[in-house]
Amino acid sequence: MPEGHSVHRIARQFDLHFVGSEVAASSPQGRFATGATQIDGRRMIRAIAVGKQMFLEFDNDLWLHVHLGLYGAWDFAGDITADATTASSNGRMGQTGQKGTVVGEHEDSLSSIGAPRRARLRMSEQENLGETFESFPPEPVGAVRVRLLTENTVADLRGPTACNVLRADEVQAKIDSLGPDPMLDSSQKAEDRFIASVLKKPTPIGLLLMDQSVVAGIGNVYRAELLFRARLNPHTRGKDLPEEIVRALWKDWSRLLKIGVKTGQMMTMDGLSKSAYDGAMASRADRHWVYHREGLPCRVCGTPIVMEVVGARKLYWCQKDQA
Repeated sequence: MPEGHSVHRIARQFDLHFVGSEVAASSPQGRFATGATQIDGRRMIRAIAVGKQMFLEFDNDLWLHVHLGLYGAWDFAGDITADATTASSNGRMGQTGQKGTVVGEHEDSLSSIGAPRRARLRMSEQENLGETFESFPPEPVGAVRVRLLTENTVADLRGPTACNVLRADEVQAKIDSLGPDPMLDSSQKAEDRFIASVLKKPTPIGLLLMDQSVVAGIGNVYRAELLFRARLNPHTRGKDLPEEIVRALWKDWSRLLKIGVKTGQMMTMDGLSKSAYDGAMASRADRHWVYHREGLPCRVCGTPIVMEVVGARKLYWCQKDQA
């Protein structure tokens, strides 16, 4: 499932290439035909990501709300960028192994890796370049729930868990139900809200970090990695944790989320040499401390990493370093 950094990067694509433009909305699949009619021909005026949820505002006081869930993805094509690559990764984008010319710290035009408008950029949990096409806009591929089209850019949505049109008050109610997102609000108030939520609950911290009403955006990968980086036993109750430990968790989440938004990768390891960093950016298996490393030796102590199912999701941790 896409975690918070992915959704922020998708919102950035909309902010860069759709906000301010009149948008033709359609539902090639047909399942969202009524909703598409409500926003068709309207100007997009804002794109917001809050945790794993995204909200696109239109000039008729309606919003398109999307939650990608396990299988959702956006395909972008046309005048778009492969956003947030870094100089240190030599322009590598996601798992594709494609190279481009990095502009500044993050912008990388798709025109640098092929003719403009000729490649699709798929954005979900991972980012990759899809098939090429001959004319713009390309034909929809697969069961496209929503197509958003401007003069120069198209975005196709497939397989979301949620896709609906909301009024402003409904959007606010949904946002209010979510925990703080440090990319959206890095204030002391947001941090204190997270601290208070954790410290009052008897729920294990391994479950609290996945509770979107406590903190927005953390999924299975970041949960495991944050707990290991803090050397926290995932079964420790929130109310039993020292306040300074919980504050450190918030600050570390803020840091890792910013890295994820910038690089497009859930890079959670520190202190790597340049060659090790480049290798980790190219290979997901070299990017994490414990996630998806069941049975492999802990990178710190050598104890085999264990996996257990907690809250219907797989949790990876080191029983020695996180005792």
